[in-house]
Amino acid sequence: MTNDQSPPPPAGEPSALGPTLAEKASLTSGDGDFVTTALTRAGVPAVTLSDGPHGLRLPKEAGDGGQVDLRSAAPATCYPPAVALGSSWDPELAHRVAGALADEATAHGIRVLLGPGINIKRSPLCGRNFEYFSEDPLLTAELGGAMVRGLQESGVGAALKHYAANNQETDRMRVSADIDERPLREIYLRAFERIVRRDRPWSVMCSYNAVNGVPLSENARLLTDILRTEWGFDGIVMSDWGAVRDRVAALRAGLDLQMPGTRGRTDREVVAAVTDGSLDEAVLDSSVERLVRFARRTADADRPEPRMSVEDHHRLAGEAADRCIVLLKNDDGLLPLDPAAGSVAVIGELARTPRYQGAGSSQVTPTRLDTPLEALRAHADGALVDFAPGYTLAGAETAGTGSADAPEDDASLAAAAVRLAAESDTVLLFLGLSAHDESEGFDRDHIDLPEAQLRLLDAVVAANPRVAVVLSNGGVVRTDPWHRTVPALVEGWLLGQAGGGALARVLFGAVNPSGKLAETVPLRIEDSPSHLSFPGEEGHVRYGEGVFVGYRGYDAAAREVAFPFGHGLSYTTFDHSALRVTPDEDGNRFAVAVTVTNTGTRAGREVVQIYSTGPAGSPVARPPRELRGFTSLTLAPGESREAVVRLAREDLAHYSEREGGWRVEGGDWGIEAGASSRDIRQSAVLPVKGDPSRLTLTGRNTVAEWLAHPVGGPLLMKAFAEGRAAAGGGAGAMADPAMRRFLAGTPLDVIAEFPQSPVRPEEVVALAERAAAEQAPASGTPHRG
Repeated sequence: MTNDQSPPPPAGEPSALGPTLAEKASLTSGDGDFVTTALTRAGVPAVTLSDGPHGLRLPKEAGDGGQVDLRSAAPATCYPPAVALGSSWDPELAHRVAGALADEATAHGIRVLLGPGINIKRSPLCGRNFEYFSEDPLLTAELGGAMVRGLQESGVGAALKHYAANNQETDRMRVSADIDERPLREIYLRAFERIVRRDRPWSVMCSYNAVNGVPLSENARLLTDILRTEWGFDGIVMSDWGAVRDRVAALRAGLDLQMPGTRGRTDREVVAAVTDGSLDEAVLDSSVERLVRFARRTADADRPEPRMSVEDHHRLAGEAADRCIVLLKNDDGLLPLDPAAGSVAVIGELARTPRYQGAGSSQVTPTRLDTPLEALRAHADGALVDFAPGYTLAGAETAGTGSADAPEDDASLAAAAVRLAAESDTVLLFLGLSAHDESEGFDRDHIDLPEAQLRLLDAVVAANPRVAVVLSNGGVVRTDPWHRTVPALVEGWLLGQAGGGALARVLFGAVNPSGKLAETVPLRIEDSPSHLSFPGEEGHVRYGEGVFVGYRGYDAAAREVAFPFGHGLSYTTFDHSALRVTPDEDGNRFAVAVTVTNTGTRAGREVVQIYSTGPAGSPVARPPRELRGFTSLTLAPGESREAVVRLAREDLAHYSEREGGWRVEGGDWGIEAGASSRDIRQSAVLPVKGDPSRLTLTGRNTVAEWLAHPVGGPLLMKAFAEGRAAAGGGAGAMADPAMRRFLAGTPLDVIAEFPQSPVRPEEVVALAERAAAEQAPASGTPHRG
């Protein structure tokens, strides 16, 4: 909205031309905890918001004494959280889950769902990793983008969060994430960029933290220059709850909506700033225009009547959970169990009292809850299923204490469990973390299982080596060395309200597991690339590992891991063959095709992962490989089909701070098809034409930079060849490999000052001017991340 140039009316006095200054200011903050401010006379409706990355946490008033109540006001379907959904590698599934979330939101009058969360898993210690998809930005973008589309196609707005570099909970309200430009762009902003450009979320939520010293809520570069100007975002930016420190500075930076409301306090600050001239009213008007468009968009969206019953939603939650389970190990085909034969000892309180979601603002009150124990008994068709708790969940809350003495309760429960294990044919041992070990609001101190559970594991394996361990955890746990002693290991994550049935179906073979790890499982936390700089100190955390996050870092350091990124087994086997890479006519897009054959005896789904490796001899620091695309095939035994992944040339770009943008390096690229980042089955070479350099050369550039420049290199060599041979050998010095390497890192203007230099200082200036004049402009539009 815009006003005329006359002085604004007093804050409470209506204007014939539009809202008063006070009314405009009121639109920029909430009218409560989860509702925006309405302006009825101007036709601006209120918008009701809800937490809900994996299920609605319907708004509930604070309890007695103003205590925050994280329970939902009504039951809603709890779908698998992002930690599990990430392992599905299935954007179509994420799209369907989001559509179902929108269905429930519409039924409850919710217009915007606060999600999905797409922050990168920089460290396994982040307490909120259960709300995030992956350590890889491409996988994150594909799954997060599918959820944005699924919500908004059903008329419910998404709030993409938490923008940006919100990768820890320690000091989360204040800490500055200090990140170089290249990792910021390639790792931490890349999923946001892809989703904003392609999927057009209606809103973005800014995070609590600062980036390079500037709080996100006041960060004009991130909120306006990059998000709006560079990426073309046309929605609103809202704050995370309590993230605004200075409302006037936040408005200037591009933050539109402060949440929750402040009972008018910050509205009055905005009015005062406009009145005294310290805030340009045009800045306020721009935010108000966006907020009005947002409110009307949510009100006018085409929302179909809810189409699914509570039972339909529960079945979808179960189908999603089926696809999220990762079979990490299965020696000698221990799994699946025969549901009609043998005796099965189910050990572990988590089988009876499951963890199915994380703690904090995303907690859902489920419509029902399937427990693994009940589901296993229901799926057994003749097999004897008996149960022993083995440990108390209270004992699990003391994880990592290192105490040598188990509580008496745990000791007696463990003894009974070991007796049951010894009497049974097979053991299903449920281990994992409690809500006290990982939650929004704090980071983990370690990645170990509770001591009581590890003691139980040792005793059970000694009594009966036929053990399948089933994990329940929101972040990775250390499995070394004990994973070497058990024949089968299942990563069950947090699977939502229908996860118990999904585990039973996988363990008894009704469902063939197809989940793949979306994050690396390290041997120990000290191996994590971010370990020495997480979570920082004195208000700063240095992202010293650069682009070497997750598998990029483990693979670059050739570090042994427990289970690599992308790993996941099946009850069948798959062969990959005949990889083909076919560029289109202009070389800007190419199809990667590989034949996949089910070589086993069961139908199964295989996720085909496509990685790239950079050109040999590249001066750009790169991980050994990076995920560039993926797809999946469901195949009958003996069936072969071709999996095709279509990539763009710009997908290979890296961010060059020196050249001020994305740049594709020319040369022979490796294109690989594999079953994980460390299980590459097929590879091919793809010649790629590089981008023209945008670098403007000066005397401050090194000899190496001059020689690498497509225009400056030939000019410099010619100048050397024509130089004063008697004074220094001219081009002969550059022809000597040792001398060339010696001079490579020296700025050209320094070399020009030496008496025997083949070029003089004034010639360097002329060379730079000529290189700039002859330099071809960068082709096409800038690359997108």
